[in-house]
Amino acid sequence: MTGLEAAVEDLHHYKNLGEFFRRRLKPAVRPVCAASCLTSPADGRILHFGQVQNSQVEQVKGVTYSLENFLGPPSRPSPDPASFQDRLLSSPDRALFHVVVYLAPGDYHCFHSPADWRVELRRHFPGSLMSVNPGVARWVKELFCLNERVVLSGQWRHGFFSLTAVGATNVGSIRVYFDQELRTNAPRYSKGSFQDRSYVATSDQVKASEGGVALCKGEPVGEFNLGSTIVLLFEAPADFTFDLQPGQRIRMGEPLGSL
Repeated sequence: MTGLEAAVEDLHHYKNLGEFFRRRLKPAVRPVCAASCLTSPADGRILHFGQVQNSQVEQVKGVTYSLENFLGPPSRPSPDPASFQDRLLSSPDRALFHVVVYLAPGDYHCFHSPADWRVELRRHFPGSLMSVNPGVARWVKELFCLNERVVLSGQWRHGFFSLTAVGATNVGSIRVYFDQELRTNAPRYSKGSFQDRSYVATSDQVKASEGGVALCKGEPVGEFNLGSTIVLLFEAPADFTFDLQPGQRIRMGEPLGSL
């Protein structure tokens, strides 16, 4: 990304590299694909994508992590003996999919809504701040479950939907624009701890309603301080197909897949 794409092109306007990487863009430089129901939430590189199997998700080829460890326990206990993955699905005829977008330090650091959906819950996991570079992700099992992360979960037209912002090397600073209460990058934390905030039936958020926080595809959602990873986990009809290649570069607003 060049300075010419920025809403403010003068590089002297930015106090440091972090400000430059989080800069706002001119509206025309990241068109959001209208034909696709799901678009990239950020500029970056596709690390992995596919259908979730046996409640395990691949962070890179051959290295998996637990879906429940990543998202945390259900917000409401259920007597249902079904697997964690099956309990997320609204219909047995649908499947759970995932896609991982890696933002390198030089990428545009803001992330956007990949679909029209409603956010019902924010779950913040304080944690480690190890590198999420693909080279590290190949040998650290459950890396995405160890690092600090913010999980936004809710519903889209096909059922369950979540966007998770994962912190990176020494950078736990994750900002969500519609949530002023979120405080990341705390120096001390208890391993395995997390904090929930429900957006359902709140009155203190401008966009909140009984159904949660409504987001439109392409709408700005938040930002990182310096490089990181976005993980999307979502329910869709079983015939959903990704239009991607592992390792490909992608820009915010470009299509991820189709029905």
